[in-house]
Amino acid sequence: MPTDFEKTWLEKFGVCIEGETNAEIRKKVMAGSEGFSDSTDRDKVIEWSKGAMDRLDELVEAETSRRIMTGCSCQYPKNDLQDVRKRYEETGDTDQVIGMLQERFVSFLKDGLNLSDGMIADIVDRGWGLAGVRDGARIIATKIPKSAYIKEYLEEADPVKKRAIYCHCPRIRDSLMTGPNISSTYCYCGAGYYKGIWEEILQRPVRVELLKSVLKGDDVCSVAIQLS
Repeated sequence: MPTDFEKTWLEKFGVCIEGETNAEIRKKVMAGSEGFSDSTDRDKVIEWSKGAMDRLDELVEAETSRRIMTGCSCQYPKNDLQDVRKRYEETGDTDQVIGMLQERFVSFLKDGLNLSDGMIADIVDRGWGLAGVRDGARIIATKIPKSAYIKEYLEEADPVKKRAIYCHCPRIRDSLMTGPNISSTYCYCGAGYYKGIWEEILQRPVRVELLKSVLKGDDVCSVAIQLS
């Protein structure tokens, strides 16, 4: 059976809130989401999401809310990172890690998405993707547009539609097209994807910082992963 995104995500969100704060704050932030599922009216989901993030921002310190949201993220399969982790254990060289992740990303674009060589080159030149780009002691990772819409994103001229096409989260895609504005704190959920990758490879906690976000009006979402 397909996973119900809303139910699954809301369960993770609630667990993360209580794990970082307490049951009372969880109850306040989650109020009104009872019974939500993928079949719930989208306008209702969006309105609740805005309110929930506003309550989280009000009730919880910024650093804590970021930990909550990174904990809600979808995760890259850990089993698929073990060869990269082993290479890092053997060499301690993060540049080799970046190289391996980049090879994997290009292979995904070519064999998984069947993109043309020209489009792959364009995406790589933009610095998008799994590996990110080294910037001193940090990695700047920029998400690719949602896989099914890459071509559409690159061709779209309307900035609002472009941001909506870009986002991987169904809740945010809908909100970008119809409103209301949801706090960009939400985008730390996406930042958690990269946090999970690097923590699995390095076997230690890493700090992530949101640099760009479609919720802040940017055309892309970029995250800095601090390596030291």
